[in-house]
Amino acid sequence: MRTGAAAGAALPERTGPATERPARLHYLDSIRIALSALVILHHAAQAYGPQDWWYVEDQPTAQWIEDFAVLDAPFKMSLFFLVAAFFLPAAVDRRRERPYLGPRLRKLGGPILVGFFLLIPVLMYAYYLNFRDHGPIGFGDYYWNIYLGAGTEPEGWSGPIWPDRQFGHLWFIQHLLVYSMIYLAWRAIADRIRTRRGLPAAPGVRRTPESISGLAVLYFAVVVAVGTAVLRIWYPVDEWVPVAEIIQTEPADLAQHLPFVIAGVLAYRRGWLETIRPRVAYAWFAATAVSSAGYVIFREPLTGFFTWGGANAGQFAWAGYETVLCVGFALGMLVFFRDHVRGTSRLQRAAAKATFAIYLIHLPIVVGLHYLARDVPLDAGSRFLLVGGLGFVLSVAAALILRRTPVVRAIL
Repeated sequence: MRTGAAAGAALPERTGPATERPARLHYLDSIRIALSALVILHHAAQAYGPQDWWYVEDQPTAQWIEDFAVLDAPFKMSLFFLVAAFFLPAAVDRRRERPYLGPRLRKLGGPILVGFFLLIPVLMYAYYLNFRDHGPIGFGDYYWNIYLGAGTEPEGWSGPIWPDRQFGHLWFIQHLLVYSMIYLAWRAIADRIRTRRGLPAAPGVRRTPESISGLAVLYFAVVVAVGTAVLRIWYPVDEWVPVAEIIQTEPADLAQHLPFVIAGVLAYRRGWLETIRPRVAYAWFAATAVSSAGYVIFREPLTGFFTWGGANAGQFAWAGYETVLCVGFALGMLVFFRDHVRGTSRLQRAAAKATFAIYLIHLPIVVGLHYLARDVPLDAGSRFLLVGGLGFVLSVAAALILRRTPVVRAIL
């Protein structure tokens, strides 16, 4: 298993025409930074808790680290998708002033290419040398014959796939690019229809934010849970499928991610993020906290009952359980940051703009720290905290430095 009034002071004025956009919501920048930290911590945990395949093996483990990875996994990427999708309509609305497609391809396609051809091969080469018994080879030989697959598959190949080429953590950026292209196509069709009907080409945003009720949130959660349970009948957790041979996809999580993408787009137009009631959000968060504590306390019988795929009660129960975690943590973070975290420091703004760069480069940094920590006389928990903390600081610092270069800033 893989793992009130105060708010109103910071809310932007809502307007009708699409060109009059809401002011920047700085709390969303803070959420993106917090989610980046969670992603880094999640990958730092992979070597010391979960039993999944990882670039570093044979490390000390701790049960609480595995629990962290299990409980952290369901929500962070879904919330990342929602925040990214929230900014998508405004970007497309501006395309008459500045073309959208080219910059989007450069912004998302660039990191994918850099990661695939430069970063992932280094990680896989280190794994090849340290955890495979096929003898040492030079990086060039490995890159051409093993990573790209120009050579023949070695006898007794241990995988996880052949050839070694993969997109790793870049799947998130791949999916953002796909969803952006789908939304752009939808807007092109919808805008043409609106023009023919004598309406403004762009739909704009509502002058009065639309209220979102607790019942609406419940309906949303039911859709996510049912969709997740249905998909996992055929696609269990951790089964990855190469859509069109290059889009790395875990179908088991699509029913979580796609509704959050749609919710993000609609939230921008309808002002939902402004109207989420704290009592609704915190009620869901309380349910999430209770569910998380229950998992830790009753781990053994629960893990014996839950299953990660198939048409069975355990799988359906886990899909519902994960949905509570996903919706509860996401709502809790959105409302807490909206009402209490409004940092606008220069460093925060710079780090928020560097989110893609942080995401792209953090994995080699974290894995490198995993290797460096192998001989450090520390237990699993101490290593995890060391790698996670240093990984976050170094990833943010490296991203900010890289983005000072115009060429790098153009794609990151």
